[in-house]
Amino acid sequence: MQACRRISTFWRTVAAIGMVVFAVITISQVSRIALADRESLRGKYQWPAKTPYPKENPYSEAKFKLGRMLFFDPILSGSGNRSCTSCHNPGLSWADGQPRAIGLAQETLPMRCPTLLSVAWIPKLGWDGRFPDLESVAMTPITSQKMMNLPENLMIERLSAIPGYVAAFNNAFPDAQIDRRQIEQALATFERSILPTRASFDRWIDGDRTAINKSAERGFDLFNGKANCAACHNGWAFTDSSFHDIGSAQNDDVGRGKRFPNSVTLRYAFKTPTLRDVARRGPYMHDGSVPTLAAVIDLYDRGGIDRPSRSAEIHPLSLSTVEKADLMAFLETLTGQPDLVPNPVLPR
Repeated sequence: MQACRRISTFWRTVAAIGMVVFAVITISQVSRIALADRESLRGKYQWPAKTPYPKENPYSEAKFKLGRMLFFDPILSGSGNRSCTSCHNPGLSWADGQPRAIGLAQETLPMRCPTLLSVAWIPKLGWDGRFPDLESVAMTPITSQKMMNLPENLMIERLSAIPGYVAAFNNAFPDAQIDRRQIEQALATFERSILPTRASFDRWIDGDRTAINKSAERGFDLFNGKANCAACHNGWAFTDSSFHDIGSAQNDDVGRGKRFPNSVTLRYAFKTPTLRDVARRGPYMHDGSVPTLAAVIDLYDRGGIDRPSRSAEIHPLSLSTVEKADLMAFLETLTGQPDLVPNPVLPR
């Protein structure tokens, strides 16, 4: 009887040891797989070698300097007290930090002011993609009665009356009169230079394995795996530059669907924003309706409103509390230290 009990105890011990060994081997294999996947993904997030400029508007230093002056100059507003930086503040990651943009008469506008970080890589601009390129954006806020309220003819008249601007335009566009197209090209040239600062994530991608902690590394795995964030927020700028219904907009807030009313998939679809500096750019979504980054993660975890237009990439995720914390830790690594951006000397 005692011999049987000893044999039984022996085999239970063997079984327990076997389970521990199996668990250790399994965890080790999973870790190796995760590490291999992680290494294979690094190349997709490498910082680009150079900034793209279109052949129709190639870079020149003279255009950059002119565009920088115009961007900071309140001369481009009817009242003379608003500039592009009123909404795209360098100290606020080139946005305004408000839930929705604030207009000329302190009126709340329908949508958030988007950041200009990495805008050179965005082919269509605006939350609903109404602008085909960066050159086509500037005149809308400049001439809008709700934004800067400066008629085009008065804008050209003002700039043409200032010798310093006449000289700057001649340097950028030799033998040409100041006109709308030159202003658009100069502003776009400067705006394409607006980049995020390198963050701890970039140092990690470049090979510094101590740049982010283990929680953030697990968050990177989740971002590219279970949480499915990289389906839309991919590449070094963390955006596919496309339009998706994530199941949050409602009623007549239909986004790109206004431009394509017969499209089911574009109803409630809005531009995928960059995640660069994301920890510093709340509140979130096109309408500023989500106050914190933690609330954004919760929104995606729930999967949003289930409807025909909802993106196929959006669905309930069933993230644990630890997974949400890891994902947050990773997202925080995408925010660098803000650059000091000096105001240029403006001609008068």
